[in-house]
This record gives sequence, C-alpha cells and structure tokens, in this order.
Amino acid sequence: MKKQLFAACVAGTTAVSAMAQSSVAVYGVLDEGLNYTNNVGGHSQVALESGFPHGSRWGLKGTEDLGGGLKALFQLESGFVVDNGRSTQGGLLFGRQAYVGVSSNKFGAITAGRQYDSTVDFLSQTSVAGSWGGYMFGHPYDNDNMVYSFRVNNTVKYTSPTLGGLKFGGTYSFSDDVNFAKNRQFSFGTQYTNGGLLLTAAYLQADNPSATAYGAINNGGDQNFLGSKLKIFGAGATYTVGPAAFGLVYSNTNVSDPQSSGYVGPIVPPVGTASSLRFQNFEVNAKYQFGPSYWLGAMYTLTRASLNVTSGKQHPTYHSFGLMADYAFSKRTDIYLQGVYQHVAGDTTGTVLDVAYVPGAANVSSNRNQLLLRAGIRHFF
Repeated sequence: MKKQLFAACVAGTTAVSAMAQSSVAVYGVLDEGLNYTNNVGGHSQVALESGFPHGSRWGLKGTEDLGGGLKALFQLESGFVVDNGRSTQGGLLFGRQAYVGVSSNKFGAITAGRQYDSTVDFLSQTSVAGSWGGYMFGHPYDNDNMVYSFRVNNTVKYTSPTLGGLKFGGTYSFSDDVNFAKNRQFSFGTQYTNGGLLLTAAYLQADNPSATAYGAINNGGDQNFLGSKLKIFGAGATYTVGPAAFGLVYSNTNVSDPQSSGYVGPIVPPVGTASSLRFQNFEVNAKYQFGPSYWLGAMYTLTRASLNVTSGKQHPTYHSFGLMADYAFSKRTDIYLQGVYQHVAGDTTGTVLDVAYVPGAANVSSNRNQLLLRAGIRHFF
C-alpha cells in the first residue's frame, strides 16, 4: 500500500513538473481607425477601417520542453476585421499563421504549415511597412510583399540560431499538385546585428503563384500579382542611435507574364501582350522617440516600374511620402495618426498602373495622385 501511495505521489509530481515545462498563450491585437481618402475613383471617402499598422488578430502559441535543449512549438493565428467581425485572408480560420515544429538551442528550428516567407522574416523589418508603419506604407501594389499580401502554404521552414550576430533561414512550399512546380515557392534570407546596426537580405521565387487553390500561394485572399513566375530580392539596413533610427531598403520584383494585381485588378495593355513587369523600390525612413510615450516617423519611397509589352517598354515612376505619429497610453494601448501621399510620374502604359493607389485605399485614384489619412487606436492583449 505504501509503495502504491509513493508511486502515485511520484506520478503526480512528474505530471505537475511536465505541465510546468509547457506553456500556451492567447494573444491578439485590435486595430481600428477612421480613414480619409481624397480620391477613390474621383470621389473623396471617409470610412471606418480595421488593421493598418497592425492587422487585427487573435492567436494561440505554445511550447513544450522535450529536454536536452529541444522544444516542440506551435502557433495558430487568425485575422479579422473589427468593423464587422469578418475573417480576413480569404476567410481562412487561421489565415495569418498555422504551423507546428521543433526547435533546438544549438541547431535552430524547423516548422511546417502556413507561414511567412524569408522576405517577410528578414527583409521587411527594415522597411516602414514591415516595422512601425504597416499597410499604407507598402510599396506600390505591395509588389515585394513587405505588408504580407500573401503567406505561403504547405511550407517547411528552417530558422537558424543567432551565431555571432548572424542569423539565416529559408522556406520551401510544396505545390501539392501532380505538377510539382505548379504554384510552389522557395525563399531564403539572412540578417546580421551588431549593436544598433541591422543588415538584411532575402530572395523569393514563386512558380505559377496563385495558379491553384491549395498550392503555395492561395488564389483567393493571398496574392500580390498573378503571373507565370514571381521573383523578389532585396537588401536593407537600419541603424539605431539613442532615440533615433534610420533605415534604407532596396527591393526588386519581377513578374513574368503579368495578368493582374490582387489590389487593382487586370493589367491589360491597350496594344500587345505584357511579357514582364518589374519594380525597383528605393526607400529611406527615419523614426525619433521624443519620450517614453510618443514618437514620430517618416518615409520616402521611389519606385521605378518597367512594363515590357510586345509593342515596347514603358517606365512609370511612383513617389510615395509617409508620416506617422504615435502616443502610448500604456504598454498595451496607443493612438496614432498616419498619412501617405502618392504621385505617379514617368511613362503612361494605358493600364491601371498609370493611376495612383496607396495600399489600403478602397480603390484606385482617377488620376496620378492620391492621399490617404488615418486616425486610429490599437490595443494589444
């Protein structure tokens, strides 16, 4: 009897110990605000909109200590619209992230599921869109995925530990199709940190993106461009000194046989057929922390596009200027003001690329200029 009681106590202690080595957290963000757009198809618009600096979301994430520096981990994250409760990312239950994997203190982490690619993991953090500004600070049509227009499904990801300030990783996304290359994706990236300096670089290639419903990139709710091939590469740097931070980002996006944009619809030249669409983005940004509760940030991006059609090549040019101010009531709640102005110059293509469109606006402008202003509130939990 005493042996049985002792065994039961040991088992109970072991169970409590095992539970103490596991953790599950519920978290989320509510981001709601009022937008003013001066030109939506020729008309001004005022609208209540959700999720600009941060996409509104809730999620679950957890770890279990497996011993020897090894952990099991998972994350499930669902996006939604505060205005009406609607799910985002095409209505997927966990459209933002859904993955499971293992991590090692010595060897890094391997995860599988719906995840972010290496351009998001590494490059986007040096851009305003991928750090403090969010949606409306994205480069035209989010051509380089800095505001996460798409996540990648069926993805195996490796992330290294940080070694002497260096970290790297990569992804491979299966097409899940009998045609192995139809809607697959692969990417890799790296970063180096030393004091206030951060250097990043990344590359992504997607073959037949959005060509199928269940491949690497969904054809509903997940898309920046539809074409036969998508290539993105770039490099960025940020430097933080005291309350000030400065950033530089370059990215290059090439879409083969472009058909449409997930934001502005079909890209149809008046004469001939488009064989490629290329964007080069040059961004400079700065942020200054005036005190523990408030900061101000600014951005300018020059984007040079090249639309190659059988009748010739045109080069529209986009100038985007952005400002944001933020005041924190606490660590969990803040209010903010932000605005972005875009002007399109250069050649005309006879397509939707000729008119301005600030990411997040309800629709394209009726001319080459568009201004989007926003006042919002965020709460983290």
